[in-house]
Amino acid sequence: MKVLLSWLRDYAAIPDDPELVGDALTSLGLAVEETIALGAPVPGVITAKVLETQRHPQAEKVHEVFVDPGTGERLHVWCGAFNMSPGDVIPLATAGTKMPDGRLIEPRPILGIPSEGMLCSAAELGLGADHSGILLLPRDTPLGVPIMDALGIVNDTLYDVDVTRNRPDAYGYVGIARDLAAHFKVPFTPPSPALVADGPEKIATVDIVDGEACTRFTSTVMSGVEVKPSAPWMARRLAAAGMRAINNVVDVSNYVMLELNQPNHAYDLARLDGGGFRIRRATENESITTLDGVTRTMSPQHLLITDATDRPIGIAGIMGGENTEISEDTTIVALEIAMFEAVGISQSVPRLGLRSEASARFERGVDPWGHETSIARFAELLRETCPNLVVNAGWVDAISEHQPSAERSIPVRVDRVNRLLGTELSAATMIELLSPIGFTATRHGAGVLTVVLPSWRPDATIEADVAEEVARHYGYDRIGKTVPKSTVHGRLSPVQSRRRQLRELLLGLGMTEALPNPFLAPGDLERAGIEGRTLTLANPIVADEDTLRTSLRPGLLKAVAYNASHRQTGVTLYEIGRVYPPGDEDAALPNEFEQLGVIMAGRDASAAIELWREISAALGFGARVDQSMVPSGMHPGRSATLSLGSQIAGAVGEIHPDVAERFGIEERLAYLELDLGVALAIKDKPAVAAPVSRYPSSEIDLAFVAADSVAADRIEKAIKQAAGKLAVDVRLFDVYRGTGVADGSRSLAYRLVLQAADRTLKDAEVAELRDKCIAAANKAGAQLR
Repeated sequence: MKVLLSWLRDYAAIPDDPELVGDALTSLGLAVEETIALGAPVPGVITAKVLETQRHPQAEKVHEVFVDPGTGERLHVWCGAFNMSPGDVIPLATAGTKMPDGRLIEPRPILGIPSEGMLCSAAELGLGADHSGILLLPRDTPLGVPIMDALGIVNDTLYDVDVTRNRPDAYGYVGIARDLAAHFKVPFTPPSPALVADGPEKIATVDIVDGEACTRFTSTVMSGVEVKPSAPWMARRLAAAGMRAINNVVDVSNYVMLELNQPNHAYDLARLDGGGFRIRRATENESITTLDGVTRTMSPQHLLITDATDRPIGIAGIMGGENTEISEDTTIVALEIAMFEAVGISQSVPRLGLRSEASARFERGVDPWGHETSIARFAELLRETCPNLVVNAGWVDAISEHQPSAERSIPVRVDRVNRLLGTELSAATMIELLSPIGFTATRHGAGVLTVVLPSWRPDATIEADVAEEVARHYGYDRIGKTVPKSTVHGRLSPVQSRRRQLRELLLGLGMTEALPNPFLAPGDLERAGIEGRTLTLANPIVADEDTLRTSLRPGLLKAVAYNASHRQTGVTLYEIGRVYPPGDEDAALPNEFEQLGVIMAGRDASAAIELWREISAALGFGARVDQSMVPSGMHPGRSATLSLGSQIAGAVGEIHPDVAERFGIEERLAYLELDLGVALAIKDKPAVAAPVSRYPSSEIDLAFVAADSVAADRIEKAIKQAAGKLAVDVRLFDVYRGTGVADGSRSLAYRLVLQAADRTLKDAEVAELRDKCIAAANKAGAQLR
């Protein structure tokens, strides 16, 4: 479709920047295939009057035209177009003119007679696509003036836009301007004249025989018509759009179609027998001569418009008949605007081998409720050349029971739109994007919009259509591109992959997987020091094992106790399994999540901390070691909770000695517990390569005395922050309680490895860092021993 920038600017204050507007059209889904600059001056092309035309006996395809360029001279020009006559004013490219297509006009002879220039069509001047004949100007146009000045043309831009089938509204300038106005966030002012009858009642009757193929047919009689050439501005715009100007009535009809995407047809009422219309199926071998002068044979598959006497006067939605066309004698017209079924039109076009601008629009869909505005616009434009035009009262609007509803609305789920687009747009943002293009949206419940679909968008019927509108106006470039992945059978999910990685790590550390019974005997949880409600099975496999476990700890303690009873000490076991904390009493089902439990016999809390660090590094996430919260059943001074913000991720430390004693275990028991529902869901941070320093490192050992209430992790963190980037490793290597250390305190020994990436650290730098680390540990609650 050819789209003129100046025409679009009639409806919205869009930028006068051809490149910016072209990019906007493409981003909105209306791909610009070509941008053509119009109205550039063509030096040497002037206005001239036709004095005489004559045929040469030896020339069949050209004739001789004698013109006056305004100087009184009589110039001879050969021309292959025959649409001019004496008295017409036409464009003359004089000798030496360089045309927009690069041709140089030279006085070349034909049959030995030189041509003193070239007569130009609109296409040859870069004013449009019409090259069917020479461009005719009003006869009172001054002679000898540059053609662009005579036409009053300023520079303009013509876009060749690829309009897809799912955008029927974009076959009209108003539809494209509406999109651009929303894109540039400027006011949109479409033509909206009121339909006012200012004459006596005079009607053309309408009888719809086939109400499925024709759902609405409107006829309006207009008197006071004077058939004459159109205003130059309208002729220029039609030429740019690829349409040849014919006369004011036909040109206004075409203009309304291009502007509002509303095909219409004006009939000469005097030639309409019976003063009315009938819409019916054709009979077998019925014929009609269309406006292109071709007689066509019809069949019952085709829909006809006939007059009241049943004489065919047009092929519905495709082309009118020659017998009622507008002529110079026409004074009263019957304007027809109808709604024809799209499938029927698309089937008739190939059968007849006849395609028109009207049929292209009916095939894609037009506004079934835009007739009144189109009639009023037709009258408004025709009055410019017919000042005595009268719109007669009593216009007929026949509507069948198959006419689409004027009000259409659908529910649109905000989350569904976001899933389709891969976005995270709010309901308010979607409403803001949809409203300027006529999709009125209101909130209806949580996360649901009620969207009223505009009548000029018959293609929009379902939720996905609304999602497409949101995408167009949000911007496809802002959504980004995702390359679809081919189906890979047997692929592990991210959670499965991380679970497998965790198992491989534990096995690599020399641990053995245990599979205790998930059902516990009454009292097992209490023996493990775990408090809280439990759930019991109504039909347990074993009568005394009817309790659902809320932790993996009792089963692992039983496994260590069993090994100890068989003189197998120092075992290290892990289990990955599901636990069932009861949760809300009103809930129909208990909570359920996957947990990791690791127990290390003969080891202390430091072993559990080391294991936690290994898992944290392997899975790429960390957690805060909170000693202010100690899970029940674990040593109060040697255990802590692992926290991710306000979320509990697990526990680390030692099993309480009383618990070990209740299970008959004499060894110390290091224990780690993780909520895998949390740990496996976290996306690990990608590993980043760090350069290896080639300079030597320095090691410092620092021993601090701290109260049991001061977490070792807190001291370690303070030391790391004080040493900064120069600390490549800080590690607790000894914990001592005994002679020389006060009761309620312990000695913590840390080894610091200091190294710079660009130099060897001097003794003074190492000493300064040592003092900083000691001061930081003091603030954290520790004193240098």
